[in-house]
Amino acid sequence: MPLVSLNPATGRLIRRYREHSPRQQAAAVERAHTAFLDWRRVAFPRRARLLRAVATVLRRKSGIHAHLMTSEMGKPLAQARAEIGKCALVCEYYARHAPGLLADERPPGAPKNSFITFQPLGVILAVMPWNFPYWQVFRAVVPALMAGNTILLKHASNVCGCALAIESVFREAGLPAGVFQTLLIRPDRVPALIGHPHVQAVTLTGSTAAGRQVAALAGAALKKCVLELGGSDPYVILADADLDLAAEVGARSRLINSGQSCIAAKRFIVVEEVRAAFEQRLVDRMAARKVGPPADLRTDIGPLARTDLREELHAQVRQSLRRGARLLLGGQPLPGPGWFYAPTVLADVKPGMPAYDEELFGPVAAIIPVRDEAAALAAANSSSYGLGAAVFTRDRRRGRRLAVEELEAGLAFVNDFVRSDPSLPFGGVKQSGYGRELGPFGLREFVNIKTVLVT
Repeated sequence: MPLVSLNPATGRLIRRYREHSPRQQAAAVERAHTAFLDWRRVAFPRRARLLRAVATVLRRKSGIHAHLMTSEMGKPLAQARAEIGKCALVCEYYARHAPGLLADERPPGAPKNSFITFQPLGVILAVMPWNFPYWQVFRAVVPALMAGNTILLKHASNVCGCALAIESVFREAGLPAGVFQTLLIRPDRVPALIGHPHVQAVTLTGSTAAGRQVAALAGAALKKCVLELGGSDPYVILADADLDLAAEVGARSRLINSGQSCIAAKRFIVVEEVRAAFEQRLVDRMAARKVGPPADLRTDIGPLARTDLREELHAQVRQSLRRGARLLLGGQPLPGPGWFYAPTVLADVKPGMPAYDEELFGPVAAIIPVRDEAAALAAANSSSYGLGAAVFTRDRRRGRRLAVEELEAGLAFVNDFVRSDPSLPFGGVKQSGYGRELGPFGLREFVNIKTVLVT
């Protein structure tokens, strides 16, 4: 059966793609391994020039790539353009900083004739999701490439066009053949890739269930893996918070990518003293966002990427309402073509409701009332996820302390929305996965940290 790409705004077929055969898959692995033997010896200055060329190609053709994203997964066009720009930035960041971050080191107290060197591992398998079809690929693979590894990309089946377009970007920028390749295959072909002797490690962005499967396969093969999984990010609103700021930032974070983001604000944990005031502010700002065709630059919220995702989200909303949540806004799929869902706010959310216990992947905000700061922190940390978290308070010293010492998350922000940056490590704890992307730590995930002593 072919892989099918559908337009989420209309439900219409965009294109059918022929899956790569097992023979083609095996040949791609061999090309990647052969390319690695040369690429690992390419000097940093040349790798940096090639990454800057990738950034140039992305910027020159940003309109083409943004429209492709919008058509394949429904991302609002303005956000798609920003995503392409961010991909260019991560290329430029590592082109500039990777040589210094991967320079040989001698730790304090180490023998004077010893040092640590960072050497590439080989072929890295990248299994990537559909929701940020360019950015999540680039943030995972650019540091690995700059470190001297080669890449096999297995992208989500509903964004095959994006996957092939990304390969074309690297090819047009002049990277040697085999250094970056896209494989159009179904998930059931991934185990063979992980087990292949030429594949040295795997990086996955996806669901927690997918992470468990990949971790088990990688563990059985004794191969390194980095897992960036789901999230149910808490935004803690304390009594002294700037409520207008918290509501504006919260609505922006909850609705970015039409709510389909692992680091979107999902659980708004609000102390009772300001709950009613915050509820009204959040409803007003959620309602003010424009739902519409994703190709319209005025659109804030587009469709969900697949019809099954909308059905699952609506089931979670309905079940939460049946268990006592209070509906303040939305709560329904929108009529007409495409897989649109109304911006939704649920109040009085408690444990035992999907809106409290599960990740909601769509434009649905859950407001959880609590007595005080201690109860807010307990609710924030009660989730099995631990990707991002934020706290809102006018006391910056208090916010810093809570972010550092109390919030169980890989990223903790104060009076701002959680997001990634090329210079800072990105990843989670608990069921949100392990390992880090981006920053110096992401650069060193897929290297052999080798001790050398010369006498």
